Amino acid sequence: MGDLLTAGLGEVRPPLLWGFAGLAVVLAFASAAVLFLQRTKPNKDWTELRLRVQSWWVMIAAVALALALGWAAMTVLFAAISFVALREILSLAPLRREDRLIVLWAYLTVPLTYGLVALDQYRIYLVAIPVWFFLVTPFLMAIAGQTRAYLATVATITWAVIVCVFNLAVLPLLMKVPADEAPAGAAGLVFLLLVATEANDVFQFLCGKAFGRRKILPAVSPNKTWEGFVGGWILTAGAFCLLAPTFTPLNGWQAAVVAVLLPVAGFAGDVTMSAVKRDLGVKDTSRLIPGHGGLLDRIDSLTFTAPLFFHLVAYYALTPY
Repeated sequence: MGDLLTAGLGEVRPPLLWGFAGLAVVLAFASAAVLFLQRTKPNKDWTELRLRVQSWWVMIAAVALALALGWAAMTVLFAAISFVALREILSLAPLRREDRLIVLWAYLTVPLTYGLVALDQYRIYLVAIPVWFFLVTPFLMAIAGQTRAYLATVATITWAVIVCVFNLAVLPLLMKVPADEAPAGAAGLVFLLLVATEANDVFQFLCGKAFGRRKILPAVSPNKTWEGFVGGWILTAGAFCLLAPTFTPLNGWQAAVVAVLLPVAGFAGDVTMSAVKRDLGVKDTSRLIPGHGGLLDRIDSLTFTAPLFFHLVAYYALTPY
């Protein structure tokens, strides 16, 4: 047991320390800006902005601690995130009382999936949900005699599990990459993925606010514009290319491929979840995170960028996968 715990401890390298120091500076500036706005424009309500920045402090501190502790802590953290995200979407979905056993079956995929990750069963992990859960779920509903809204229920539960559990479990998989295969260690890979994903959301929002004119998907996400999308895409891709040599084993053209595709995946995750929420008639998936809404509202882009980043980096440069 002692060896297992020791193996789970992470190695915090200088690039990671500098990265978190940079984030702390950005958040300190944001906190100061909120105080300045509250004092100079007291007639306007800045509560949501203040709560948003405060929540960022907590979220970044939690991720920093997990990265410092290593893959075991990251596995526990993202298993909890997967469970909460799955609960949010299944709580909103139009499921019935008779679906309770199938919902319980869906929740069991969290310990199953992250257990496979912890036990280094990568090949079984790859097929456990996309193949076997996909096949067993409709069979269980069929033998239970649940035929009303059969297809809709199967599709809802299967999609939710893939997005909230299977796609996010690649983060602890990245944390198990041997230290010598990435310049900043395995934690550096996860750090860059998280920073690039969230930076893309911020860049697209800022560019949209500053230059947005043409709506890109008005029926799904009215605030999204072509200018915001393209501006965020360019800024995120540029930042990724600059940081890739420090945090990843990718060479120039490999980093460029990931840099081009990652912002598109983030945008896809964002608008896909927007479409789901519009269908369900809600603005946020919950009120768990002050200033942000639900957990799934915060990680919607990550559910798409995480598997893309993992499989591209694994294909190009990671020996274990």
